[in-house]
Amino acid sequence: MALFTHAPHSLCILRLSAIGDVCHAIASVQAIQQHWPDTRITWICGKIEAQLIGDLPGIEVVIFDKKTGFKGMRALWKTLKQQRFDALLQMQLALRASALSFGIKAKYRVGFSKSRSKEGQWLFTNRHLPESDSVHVLDNFADFVKYLGVPFDKPHWHIPLSESDQAFAKQAIKQRPCLVISPAASKDERNWLIERYAAAADYFVSKGGQVILCGSPAPREIALGQAIEQACSQPIDNLIGQTSLKQLTAVIAAADVVLAPDSGPAHLATTQGTPVIGLYGHSNPKRTGPYNDLDKVVSVYEQHVEAQHGKPITELPWATRVKGEHIMQDISLEAVISKLGQFVTD
Repeated sequence: MALFTHAPHSLCILRLSAIGDVCHAIASVQAIQQHWPDTRITWICGKIEAQLIGDLPGIEVVIFDKKTGFKGMRALWKTLKQQRFDALLQMQLALRASALSFGIKAKYRVGFSKSRSKEGQWLFTNRHLPESDSVHVLDNFADFVKYLGVPFDKPHWHIPLSESDQAFAKQAIKQRPCLVISPAASKDERNWLIERYAAAADYFVSKGGQVILCGSPAPREIALGQAIEQACSQPIDNLIGQTSLKQLTAVIAAADVVLAPDSGPAHLATTQGTPVIGLYGHSNPKRTGPYNDLDKVVSVYEQHVEAQHGKPITELPWATRVKGEHIMQDISLEAVISKLGQFVTD
């Protein structure tokens, strides 16, 4: 039975990070807006994520900087002290997020199902999603809105891009087809090999395409991009650290295909309808892969997770990860080039 039989007056979304998960959550939040256009929505998110969702129509964005710790929590509680929401959707399992929720007033505090709740989230919620066979993170977020009473069939996104952002992308993309490589995952062990990124780029350029590297200004990402560029024998364009999040989104939107490990840009591409070749070894692509392009994933997760845990993947917990620094080397260059071949002409 749905939590609401008519449109609630106000809802609060608590999903602080990361970019990929926020992309998944946008589809659910915009489904709420489509079904209940008069419901007031407040979204609490991180500083970087606010660059993406700060101008989404009809959403009040409240920023929480995790670096501010308890002082920042108190400031956020003060900002929201006059508000009491009909429901708070706690779409993040981290203890920090649950602690932040403590000072937010809401009649219903909705958390994940008990089998998927962790880090004590159940202590901070008074409603739990029904047990679900949903695998992908996006589908788990959709379970929240369906629990409220909002129909959800398939995801749709509307992320505004300014004329200047689109002009930046038009200037960056000089020829077609265009491949964007976003080489850095959240941890270095989840990156593919430098020489294989370079070889894939060389292949694409040799077929008449353009290759653009993208990523954040983090020093480790800049260093990775420089190493790939140096390893290439064909010319490529390196924009790592040179784009805002919206400029990056615009470049991805205008590209023909994205190559990336499990990372924010891979999921940004999904919101823009750009095909993604995902590289997976440490996490289950059926759970965190590019939602509309699971058929294009190159994965060695299945073989490693079963070997490490000694069980079939069907018997392992939902969020089981693979550990190891050399997992990604088992993704072959040939497997990736066979996927890239769909986007170039011989």
